[in-house]
Amino acid sequence: MNNPFLQPYHTLHDTTPFQQIRIEDYEPAVREGMRLEDEEIQQITGNPEEPTFQNTILALEHAGKALDRVTTVLFNLLSAETCDALEEIAEKLTPALSEHANNISLNEQLFARVKAVYDKRESLQLTPEERRLLEKSYDGFVRNGANLSEEDKATFRKLSMELSSLTLKFSQNHLKETNGYELVLHTEDELAGLPESAIEAAAHTAHEKGKEGCWVITLQDPSYVPFMKYSDKREVRKTLYMAYNTQCCHDNEFNNLKIVEQLVNLRMELAQLLGFKNYAEYVLKKRMAEHSENVYKLLNDLLEAYTPTARQEVEEIRALARELEGEDFELMPWDFSYYAEKLKNRKFSLDEEALRPYFELSRVKAGVFGLATRLYGITFKENKEIPVYHPDVQAYEVFDRDGSFLAVLYTDFHPREGKRSGAWMTSYKEQWIDDNGCNSRPHVSVTMNFTKATKDKPALLTFSEVNTFLHEFGHALHGMFANTRFQSMSGTNVYWDFVELPSQIMENFAIEKEFLNTFACHYQTGEPIPQELIQRIVDASNFNVAYACLRQLSFGFLDMAWYTRQSKFEGDVKAYEKEAWQRTQLLPQPKDTCMSVQFGHIMSGGYSAGYYSYKWAEVLDADAFSVFKETGIFNQDTARSFRENILSKGGTEHPMTLYKRFRGQEPTIEALLKRNGIK
Repeated sequence: MNNPFLQPYHTLHDTTPFQQIRIEDYEPAVREGMRLEDEEIQQITGNPEEPTFQNTILALEHAGKALDRVTTVLFNLLSAETCDALEEIAEKLTPALSEHANNISLNEQLFARVKAVYDKRESLQLTPEERRLLEKSYDGFVRNGANLSEEDKATFRKLSMELSSLTLKFSQNHLKETNGYELVLHTEDELAGLPESAIEAAAHTAHEKGKEGCWVITLQDPSYVPFMKYSDKREVRKTLYMAYNTQCCHDNEFNNLKIVEQLVNLRMELAQLLGFKNYAEYVLKKRMAEHSENVYKLLNDLLEAYTPTARQEVEEIRALARELEGEDFELMPWDFSYYAEKLKNRKFSLDEEALRPYFELSRVKAGVFGLATRLYGITFKENKEIPVYHPDVQAYEVFDRDGSFLAVLYTDFHPREGKRSGAWMTSYKEQWIDDNGCNSRPHVSVTMNFTKATKDKPALLTFSEVNTFLHEFGHALHGMFANTRFQSMSGTNVYWDFVELPSQIMENFAIEKEFLNTFACHYQTGEPIPQELIQRIVDASNFNVAYACLRQLSFGFLDMAWYTRQSKFEGDVKAYEKEAWQRTQLLPQPKDTCMSVQFGHIMSGGYSAGYYSYKWAEVLDADAFSVFKETGIFNQDTARSFRENILSKGGTEHPMTLYKRFRGQEPTIEALLKRNGIK
């Protein structure tokens, strides 16, 4: 077949030949990949020899490479560079892929061989990594229905196929709702309060949409966030806020209310079919938290610790709003960012817009790359010969301290219609070591939605966007430093409540003067960022930190409310949501708003019964970064220990074992409370 997915790539580092791939290549490549994997599975089950680690577990680990190659590209581009044709293909193939996966996980002969090896694991003299793979393989079958009766296996197939289709539909609906909205401003009066950068961006967006002589605000973060923070037009802020927070609630084909109900019920039913009380219990069995009680303890402990400060923060903002607008002014959600920004300016003389000129994207990138060089000795070299999937994307070769090739890194920074909102890291190829000892290095991508360049200015980032860059780059380091024997346990293939530690620890550098001094220069004059401005960044680093914590906790409580259910949900999604997070809400909740219908993390993105992981990892990262603070933030011995004990190990050992090896003890919330000024 003349299909790029089904032939050797013949590209540098075996990178994906994006320029050769056509829409019509996906379906035949997926179907051929499934056929090839079926053959590989048949070779395992038809082997007349006694099951061994080599001929069963290792053979299973190596199966499906051809299918993985095409589905990785397909589903990555569904998030980063999609179109109607690609989405139609995904909708068509998702049920077939789900059925294919079920055919493997419910294959009785295959499971019998895996179980035979598992049952004699004590006598096999396996390495710790091999034993971990064996346990993961066995658990994977059990958790995917291998021990069910024939009748229940049929039910499992049906549930998992429905889930696959619905999660895809949920994401597509949200992307289309986001892309379908625009707020057109026709007069300069409507721009009151907006900084020059936001006005230029809105004009640029209008031009891209063929609307000259006006300004367009969208629901994408680089457009929405500055408008809510700076616009003096309260009614327009309210309009935009309601548009953002009622996405996928409207009476149209993109409504996700019914899909939310179906998703949570299907997941509950699937978990109960496997013998668990609820979906959270099923998920948490393979998490550091282990069970719901530990998750709720974390959420409640943080709620108790942060609520008094959060209430004070809101009262301070409400007082400023009333001082400016009158004593009868009622602070509403569409007011919060606006008056919070004014208060931050008053307290710290820190305006995010004043920081932008010092955070020009290419300089920020040089600073972040330079941080990795200083810590780990790795270097980055752009290579335009490496194919990319969109002109915005840049590809880098990454080299280790000794000059050897380490990874390929793709960077994709700006919003466009084919890209979903938010920021994420993913891989186009995982790392593994083959039977000959050859270390196959990874291809990693960081995808974000940063403020674009305009015709007059380069891309100038906000401080929060610098934080986002550091966060996703931390994930990228986790992927690039992977050094494990088995692909399924390399890089970010770790427990979900451990995966955010490598990303969140990088955010700590954003308020370190020594780091900011390495790259933050004015894009026009080249003048370094003034030390007093850096001090204001440091001083303001805990501004509204408790309110932000309660916001994250609200998402954690909502997530757990959906997935600790033990009976079918048939109620009002909006009302249920408002009840679930009531204790975390410090402002009035508009009746028609709903987060669940656009909450991709917990509905379609892998964080179901796992959103608490961000706060869990924040406890870990504050505790772990205290080591860098003690030894020096650029201390290479500390960095080496973090790389060797955590970043390179993937899922080869239990995460708490890895963490204690680096830290010397289990984490506590003390470091986080101190960092946030709560204690």
